[in-house]
Amino acid sequence: MAQNISPLTGIIEEDKVYIDFGEHEGKSILEVADTLPEFYDFLIEKKNSGMCAIRRSKDKCFRLYVSKKVL
Repeated sequence: MAQNISPLTGIIEEDKVYIDFGEHEGKSILEVADTLPEFYDFLIEKKNSGMCAIRRSKDKCFRLYVSKKVL
């Protein structure tokens, strides 16, 4: 069975990754993809330029960060 790969989170399911910045903090990537497609496209652009990272926090949740500097 083929697994869908997200352009933003890769193999991690989009409903398990939460935004950790700005006015959308606390929303899942899946929620943003459904309700704010322009912001979702912005996040994909940042990921492709190397300015986006997903980290696992101490509470075992995945958090999406966007850097102002190239990583």
